[in-house]
Amino acid sequence: MNESAQQFGKVAVLMGGLSAERDISLLTGKAVLDGLLEKGVDAEAIDAGHDVIEKLSQGNYDRVFIALHGRGGEDGKIQGVLETLSLPYTGSDVLGSALSMDKLRCKQLWQSEDLPTPAWKVLAEEADLKNIEELKLPIMMKPAHEGSSIGMSKVLNADGVKQAWQQAKKYDDSVIAEQFIEGAEYTVAILDGEALPVIKLETDNDFYDFDAKYQSEQTRYLCPCGLSEKEERKIQALALKAFNVAGASGWGRVDLMMDVKGKAWLIEVNTVPGMTSHSLVPMAARAVGLEFPELVVKILATAA
Repeated sequence: MNESAQQFGKVAVLMGGLSAERDISLLTGKAVLDGLLEKGVDAEAIDAGHDVIEKLSQGNYDRVFIALHGRGGEDGKIQGVLETLSLPYTGSDVLGSALSMDKLRCKQLWQSEDLPTPAWKVLAEEADLKNIEELKLPIMMKPAHEGSSIGMSKVLNADGVKQAWQQAKKYDDSVIAEQFIEGAEYTVAILDGEALPVIKLETDNDFYDFDAKYQSEQTRYLCPCGLSEKEERKIQALALKAFNVAGASGWGRVDLMMDVKGKAWLIEVNTVPGMTSHSLVPMAARAVGLEFPELVVKILATAA
């Protein structure tokens, strides 16, 4: 083990878990583990099942790299466990994780700070579906506590509202109908307090859904993103502020839409973004000369 890797001690890479995003988390965790091992870090994989506390307690670990997506990994729960075990970990703390994972409360926070986010309605029950009349079609229907576009759909007409709501409801008691922003989609990776180069996403799908994110070879990623230097700095600043307002820290990603008038709208914060072959944070890091193994070590160094 080289000297710089030795400072981290024994590292647990938490992956898999019990959420709807388990399969993607396993891919992320494997990539992170391989990157750390390549740099000489003493790292081990832990599939975070019901026995995760026992595994962490008995493993003599010095710090943890969280590669868990979705519930149990990004919502503050595993962060609370690690706080109790006094184990430093990557990413946002309990509060920042919980607020960022909860799309409703995150949007409420942004609204309180006058940060632009699309109008929305909460649809807890079928009777609430009438409330979307205040929004203009099309809308996005989404579970409030899922990621990777799971349970999410774009609704083009009134006939599709109930079916989309039922689909989202399978994953969450809390469902949000959000005004769809017609325009370009961008994402901004955040690493140790700095915004990385903006990436523009282009897909032939109705929106940047699960297939476009993880399976399609037709999704296009533009970095440089095509914006002017001034426009890109403006989006980076907005993303960084949104990230901080949500209480997020360490590393993550902020997704935005830009409408046809050039106004940016905040969509969501990801506190444990994917790190697969299709993932965006590694792509943004490469744009500043940071290859994957160096990236995961830099993320590990933020563990607190």
